[in-house]
Amino acid sequence: MSWLPRSTPIDGYPTKTSDLQSETEDVLVSHLPREDTPPVLNKNPHLQFLVRNLVQGFPARYTSQDASQPWLMFWTLQCFSTMQVGIDPNNKQRAIDTILSWQHPDGGFGGGPGQAAHLLATYASVCSLAIVGRPGPKGGWDQIDREKIYKWYMSLKQPDGSFIVSTVGEVDVRGIYCLLVVAYLLDIVTPELIAGTAEFIVSCQTYEGGFASASHPYFAAQPDEDASPHCLPFPRPNLGEAHGGYAFCALASWVLLKPFLPEGSSLNINGKRLLRWLVYMQGSEIELGGFKGRTNKLVDGCYSWWVGGEFALLEALGITGHHDRSESDAHTDGNDEAWADVDAFKHFTDSLFNRKALQEYILCAGQHPAGGLRDKPPKNPDAYHTLYCIAGLSAAQHRVFPSQARRRQLEEAWASDGELNDRLRKTAFVEALSWLEEEGTSKVIGPSSNRVNATQPLFNLTATHTEGIMSHFYHQTVPRWIPTKAP
Repeated sequence: MSWLPRSTPIDGYPTKTSDLQSETEDVLVSHLPREDTPPVLNKNPHLQFLVRNLVQGFPARYTSQDASQPWLMFWTLQCFSTMQVGIDPNNKQRAIDTILSWQHPDGGFGGGPGQAAHLLATYASVCSLAIVGRPGPKGGWDQIDREKIYKWYMSLKQPDGSFIVSTVGEVDVRGIYCLLVVAYLLDIVTPELIAGTAEFIVSCQTYEGGFASASHPYFAAQPDEDASPHCLPFPRPNLGEAHGGYAFCALASWVLLKPFLPEGSSLNINGKRLLRWLVYMQGSEIELGGFKGRTNKLVDGCYSWWVGGEFALLEALGITGHHDRSESDAHTDGNDEAWADVDAFKHFTDSLFNRKALQEYILCAGQHPAGGLRDKPPKNPDAYHTLYCIAGLSAAQHRVFPSQARRRQLEEAWASDGELNDRLRKTAFVEALSWLEEEGTSKVIGPSSNRVNATQPLFNLTATHTEGIMSHFYHQTVPRWIPTKAP
């Protein structure tokens, strides 16, 4: 290559941070894609890496993650799903039995057998069961104690609408996101569960536009110690700086909660400020277009999903940065006027983030030669980065959006069983399953073998697995959708 991208400008006062940025750029520039050789997703080495972890067990260095066993399972299983690989019945059953051993007798799932229940471990466990589980004896789904999970959830709820992540844990928007996903999947969303939670999510947005982990709960002074605490109505300062992982969890939580806001509610996040912050998280050309998780930090492969996966959620809210769209236009079909021009869609997408550059970062810098994906070279691969690099690749390749036509179809097919909160249950079911991949607009860099499955932007599960577990717990038949290519 006869030219090199321009390095990040620095002043005359180098620091450890600026030195590390320069060192990282020197490494990344050696991984720039060759113009004559398209980058290739080396699926076989990655699959061998995952199979070894699943069948033989993780290496000894993973003992520090003993309390993250559900996550190790989820990262591995969802990688298989996204890379279009099935799991044989024997290994499915082994996974189901292992996951059920993490279920806590008082509700929820812990990080391992006998460990305390935790919101994050419960998300990873239930999502793993969505992938490998099934109805019936030993199938995993019917062995989930939903009543105890709900009771445990309510015990974690705080007066300001937030949740602590465990019985003696802290408030964290990641835990709130994990709780909402499981509540959606298992049909345990209630007005009492989500009361005040949307307001708390809004309070976590920082001046930059991203979201922090939590906010200060301003409780009203109580003259009587026995009185029920309540929160003051004015805004609360957030805790910490904007972060890609927190931002994804907060934004996804907002999308999950928004359908349940009272009609005419003025509560909202600052979508334009969030969009601006997300766009600036994509690295420059010398950083190969990878995403960073915080301002002035290094690019990292995992943010391919935590940041790259947020643009579909913003689109669902009608926040595009391309042209103003009304709320009624926020949910449109691939055949609707707003998206009739595929070239316009490609221009819109690339105006928000460079999908080509993100794919090249993952394929050129994220892949480890021995299998698995990583933060950046020369780091080693791990299960966490393997999934979120692959999920980011999926987000860069596909447009997945909430379809108005699919929403209408699901609403018409809904079979009311007279249960309490039937309208709320229907809303959750329809909102979750109305997301579709728009056929004909995938944008795959390199050979067609680089294509991975689309993933549901809210849950990071495939549509098949989302429909399977939700149709079971909501007692609904999901109507078949016949995709149509964009004109």
